[in-house]
Amino acid sequence: MTTSNSTLDLIEKLRAEGTSFCIATILRTADSTSARPGAKAVIIPDGDLFGFVGGGCVTGAVRRGALECLQDGQPKMIRIKPKEDVVSTVDIDGIQLHRSSCPSGGTIEVFLEPMRAPKTLLICGASPIAQAILPLAKGLGYRVIVATAKEDQIKMPDASLYLDDFNLAPLKLSTIDAVIVATQGKRDSEALRAIVTTNAGYKGMVCSRKKITALTQRLCSEDQNYHTLLQDLHAPAGLHIGAIEPEEIALSVISEIVSYQRLGLVSCNQNLNTKNMTA
Repeated sequence: MTTSNSTLDLIEKLRAEGTSFCIATILRTADSTSARPGAKAVIIPDGDLFGFVGGGCVTGAVRRGALECLQDGQPKMIRIKPKEDVVSTVDIDGIQLHRSSCPSGGTIEVFLEPMRAPKTLLICGASPIAQAILPLAKGLGYRVIVATAKEDQIKMPDASLYLDDFNLAPLKLSTIDAVIVATQGKRDSEALRAIVTTNAGYKGMVCSRKKITALTQRLCSEDQNYHTLLQDLHAPAGLHIGAIEPEEIALSVISEIVSYQRLGLVSCNQNLNTKNMTA
């Protein structure tokens, strides 16, 4: 397998896993350089570089630039020139400059393209509301993971990943991600117990006010730490739009997730009187 094919295979693998990475492509070279235009490399968030874009000086500059791109999410071009030709950090045409100590003395221009992982939405359950949430989330570009019993997974087609339990720790959810419990009577307590211990930014549960009160009282009686963990829970989940049908409730839930991620809505446990009431 050629280096080029290996790099393309890695890109597909990282995309499938939902991992952020940066693609570095050599656009132009001048004088003597070890890499040629079109060469690619992939840089992942821990700084590892896969592929070949030149020697140590070039690799170091590409790695630094790629990590900056992953941080701010913006593509850019960098130019790597012999150190004696670099008197500032920006060239006369506005391109970021990096010094090279390589004896070859060549110049390389590299385009850096960050590919940030899509936000993840974890749906617990396969209820009619869960089924309606899934296509809406996919349409918005979320990487959808479904946690439900194996026999119910057929009701939730086209998810990126399926779990048949609520062991969520391996997912390593972050603050850009969201989780929603839409079990509606099937392993409610187990699902709620699992999601509130994740690092997801948005945590919600489709339920009635009466149900969430009973569930939270039960969890807090088991462990006082749940008093704190449950403070960030959005329950009953969904913006108040008068939703009744599963598809309408799904729309209200997705709207709340988007609102939270874009505007930072407060925990919906503090506004139970304005929420949808779903058993």
